[in-house]
Amino acid sequence: MNNSLKYIFTISACTLLFFSCKKDTLEVEPVNEFLSNNYYQTENQIGSALIGAYDPIGWSMAFGQWISPTMFGEIRSDNANAGGDNTNNDQPGWQEFDDFTQTNTNTVIHPMYRRNYVGISRVNTLLELCKAESPAVDVYKAEALFLRAYYHFELFRHFGPVPVITDMLEPENVNLKRSTMSELMQQVVDDCSAAAAVLPVSAKSGEEGRATKGAALALMGKAYLYWADLKNDDALLFGKAAEAFQELVDLGIYELEDDMSTLFRFNVRNTKESVFEIQHNPLWSSDWSWYEGIDGNGMIQLCGIRGLCSKHPRYEAGWGFMMVTPSLWNHYLSDDTIRRDVAIASDEELAKEITDSILDCKTIVDQTQSNPVDYTGYWQEKYPNYKAHAGTNVNGGNEHLTKAQNTHVFRYADVLLMLAESIHRSGGSDAEAIQHINIVRERAAGPGDNTGSYRDASTVMAEKGWNLLDLIWYERRAELACEGDRWFDLVRSGRANASLFVGDGDKEGNFSDNQLWLPLALEETQLAPNLTTYPDQSLFQ
Repeated sequence: MNNSLKYIFTISACTLLFFSCKKDTLEVEPVNEFLSNNYYQTENQIGSALIGAYDPIGWSMAFGQWISPTMFGEIRSDNANAGGDNTNNDQPGWQEFDDFTQTNTNTVIHPMYRRNYVGISRVNTLLELCKAESPAVDVYKAEALFLRAYYHFELFRHFGPVPVITDMLEPENVNLKRSTMSELMQQVVDDCSAAAAVLPVSAKSGEEGRATKGAALALMGKAYLYWADLKNDDALLFGKAAEAFQELVDLGIYELEDDMSTLFRFNVRNTKESVFEIQHNPLWSSDWSWYEGIDGNGMIQLCGIRGLCSKHPRYEAGWGFMMVTPSLWNHYLSDDTIRRDVAIASDEELAKEITDSILDCKTIVDQTQSNPVDYTGYWQEKYPNYKAHAGTNVNGGNEHLTKAQNTHVFRYADVLLMLAESIHRSGGSDAEAIQHINIVRERAAGPGDNTGSYRDASTVMAEKGWNLLDLIWYERRAELACEGDRWFDLVRSGRANASLFVGDGDKEGNFSDNQLWLPLALEETQLAPNLTTYPDQSLFQ
């Protein structure tokens, strides 16, 4: 749901002969002009404004920079390096994220920040100026509340507690200060609760990607989960997270795809496992001069395999970002190779899969084209640069940027793992938590009925000497690899530390607790001096 809202402002012009001009002829009301005070009047107008509020969710780029939360959550963590070309300086802002060297002048942080507040501003304008009333408008307003919660939550995950904004701001009121974590999370929860009470259980055919009751419950549960974790393991908040996730499960409309690999195949969108995913559309013209108009998924080209032989039958070469680390490859247990191979492609496996003689290539992957510091021989494969994407943009534009694979925000497997964690950490039944984990583990063993053919949670814990939380951390990293949650999971749970990056050069040497949250951009703190560059620990209450 990311087609940009485009208001068309036109002023009628009249060609007047000099001998017929009269003052009363020139003083006319504009007849084809919409302003904020006369636009939000009808159901159709509110629906169009809502499309504009959705739009920033789908931005792969904004204000001249790549801003993917998926890339950030992987590159910042021990799952991936920045990658890029062989200069070791491709996209400097992302190299800084990778190496923990960014400051408040990093070129990417301000676009990340602005993207979310642009969305919040559009939502607040819609809600405040809406004059129409109808059942459809009630749903539109509920979707807007979900979006406001989503944008605030994304800001928190990157920057920590930031200002909560629920009204249209006048220029003289922009000197805000950071809200506390509890103020922000309470707003997210309240917006999600109000949205869930109105939103439909499922989207209509042709309207996939719109917020649903399940999406609102998933976001509410995740907000409670982060809030509980960062508030000294608050069992009551973990319990509220479990309630939200359980209500989602009880809707009874979500299932795991039998074959996990189908989730990431070409042209597979909005499956039965999808709770909420960002829609990427190749049909709109996109180019480098209009970054926010790129409706495709920019990650596809950006994170494709650099130096790949052009004769490869499935994939086009990409630009080599988000290069997977050996740490992630080695994370998978010996009987978990199906999940590993869904997430990661290795140079070795690519070479085994297709011989040079078949491809007429001297080298399957030319590593000399890649970042020599970050090169590992492992590539993400959940957002692959399929050859089939070529030519899908029928409206012209840059084909590099108009690839239509959707971005998963909430998958049902993720919900089951978060439910299991919330039950366990709230002091609930571990047996119940294990049941949810085993649903995910069974699917990980491969397609079909795998009952009895996979190691269940209890067996793995016994053999590895793990407790239940150890298993949950294993499962989240294995199941959600290359989908953007890793760094945020590490930060919220207090597991982000230098030991994760041993042997990884700059990452290990530069990491410190000051790097848990991104700084606010210098431009923001100059505009609003009450804002602190980093969140003070006192705000996490």
